[in-house]
Amino acid sequence: MALISSLVLAALVALTVQVFYFSPIDPVSLEIPFSVSSTKNNQLQSVIKLGEGFLKQPEDVCVDKDGVLYTATRDGWIKRMVRNENWENWKHVDSSSLLGITTSKDGGLIVCDTTLGLLKVTEDGFSVILSQVNGSQLIFADDIIEASDGNIYFSVPSTKFGLHNWYLDVLEARPHGQLLRYNPLSNETVIVLDHLAFANGVALSKDEDYLVVCETWKFRCLKHWLKGINKGKTEIFIENLPAGPDNINLAPDGSFWIALIQVTSERMGFVHTSKVSKYLVALFPRLVNMINSVTKSAMVVKVTTEGNIIKKFGDNDGKKITFVTSAVEFEDNLYLGSLNTDFVGKFPLQNA
Repeated sequence: MALISSLVLAALVALTVQVFYFSPIDPVSLEIPFSVSSTKNNQLQSVIKLGEGFLKQPEDVCVDKDGVLYTATRDGWIKRMVRNENWENWKHVDSSSLLGITTSKDGGLIVCDTTLGLLKVTEDGFSVILSQVNGSQLIFADDIIEASDGNIYFSVPSTKFGLHNWYLDVLEARPHGQLLRYNPLSNETVIVLDHLAFANGVALSKDEDYLVVCETWKFRCLKHWLKGINKGKTEIFIENLPAGPDNINLAPDGSFWIALIQVTSERMGFVHTSKVSKYLVALFPRLVNMINSVTKSAMVVKVTTEGNIIKKFGDNDGKKITFVTSAVEFEDNLYLGSLNTDFVGKFPLQNA
């Protein structure tokens, strides 16, 4: 019995050392807000599937001045759909980590790659326009927008964790994100905002007097002023969102569309308030998959310039689409990107 007790004690000590000493995270408690609603919102179950089977996890979408729809996929392709809704392989990048894309004022696209950095993609191919920040390799560039003056604003969700273990940043709940500005003329990159809670989507206002950046696991978006008497100041744009904000895009009327992801289920919310639970979950990928609920449902909201939600569409049951990461409005349709589909969703807004 003494031998068995010693073995059990040794095993417990070894497990404790494994959990706390070798853990990839140094967590703090995080309160997860949950949206309470008496009615289900499943309007997104009426989405039309564009390019089904041709697109591998199209995370972001954008539309150019000619109405051509672009998306970047996990197989390294920038694919596009012309107005007849026929898709084509446009340009290939030797990467499986293409994320945010945006049109460029001088033609082509600017693309975020979590390995290579910022890319310029044109009819001639692609080139790397930014791969380092202050002497260090740029990793995990996520979303991007170009201003009319040529400045490029982009987000880095985490300077500690990468794309494939992004959920560890949520578990740790310490702010490692950044918002940066790159000036192609001076080749200068500056950190606009630091210590952000998983900096994700970035959008400019219609007059470009401020930009909005999403903080996913704080369930809020920040407004940073670029012009006027408040230039340089940062304030909360919207908070207490019903789920974590992913990408954000300017709507034609000056409001914003925000894609929301369910970071965890209400049933598993206790994990984020317990440091011990976080340590345990972080060591076992299967447990991480149990806690992470982004593939269970879908939701997008439209938010006014005052930070008020005026429209909300969802697929609470996840029957048609889940893990919506991007929502772009064009000609009375909402185009939805997702990291859990093989299509881009087209949601007609006229009758919604």
